[in-house]
Amino acid sequence: MKMARQFPLNAMRVFDAAARHASFTRAGEELGMTQTAVSYQIKLLEDLIGEPLFLRRPRQVVLTEVGQRLAPKVAEAFAILGDAFASVLEDAEGTLVISATYTIASKWLAPHLGSFHLQNPAVAVRLLTDQRLVDFSREAVDVAIRYGDGNWPGLACHRLMELTFTPMMSPKLADSVGGIEKPEDLLKLPIFDPTDPWWALWFAKAGVPDVDLGDRPHTYLGTQTLEADTVMGGHGIAMLNPEFYAQEVALGRLCQPFDIACTDGKAHWLVYPESRRNVPKIKLFRNWLRSELPTFVD
Repeated sequence: MKMARQFPLNAMRVFDAAARHASFTRAGEELGMTQTAVSYQIKLLEDLIGEPLFLRRPRQVVLTEVGQRLAPKVAEAFAILGDAFASVLEDAEGTLVISATYTIASKWLAPHLGSFHLQNPAVAVRLLTDQRLVDFSREAVDVAIRYGDGNWPGLACHRLMELTFTPMMSPKLADSVGGIEKPEDLLKLPIFDPTDPWWALWFAKAGVPDVDLGDRPHTYLGTQTLEADTVMGGHGIAMLNPEFYAQEVALGRLCQPFDIACTDGKAHWLVYPESRRNVPKIKLFRNWLRSELPTFVD
């Protein structure tokens, strides 16, 4: 076993080609090597084994008995390696693993993925939803959609869309307090995640600075989607992205009492390791996002 580990892999590859072609010259043509280089690699193996592998004849080489025993096993080994690599490559190239927060996944990505499948039928998609930042060095994820400022060292970052936010609620809840006429009226209602800095930004833009929500119950649901579901049940108000919930507004399940919308300067970004920029499936997904989103920035 110790000797087997010392076999030079490149020399074995050269031996396999020479055995198939019964020619050092043709083996060299296949591998992009000179006849002299092929002969040198074969000599390395012969010195290691201590037996000749070929009989050198004019314009021809013939496998010795030792060479005849070795050749089929080497060919089989390379076939197994080739099959293993092809299988892994097929999985790697054929399935795109995307990590995204639940809200962006459910409110934008999933409804649009059908067009990606139509354009790229050979690429399967696996969509993982998670609030945390994926660790590309430890997890089998190809790309992620993150919310932030786009400053993630070692990652290629493409700005997808800015996120605006505004208070939204059930129309029935607004009616229960006699309607919402001015921003201060929102303070009559339960507020989801009062620790969210978006509230201070929005109230300041609405002309109500220094609003203190510190004594409010710290109800935290983790995602806009869960907050929206709770709000539609008439249990309070939440900061939501109105673009994500236009359909719910049209159906009368949500309302946006004020036209005032804010942004915190952050955005959703497509990110992936810089070293994987030219992976075909990542290029296909990046180009598709560029065609779908006029706000896409390289």
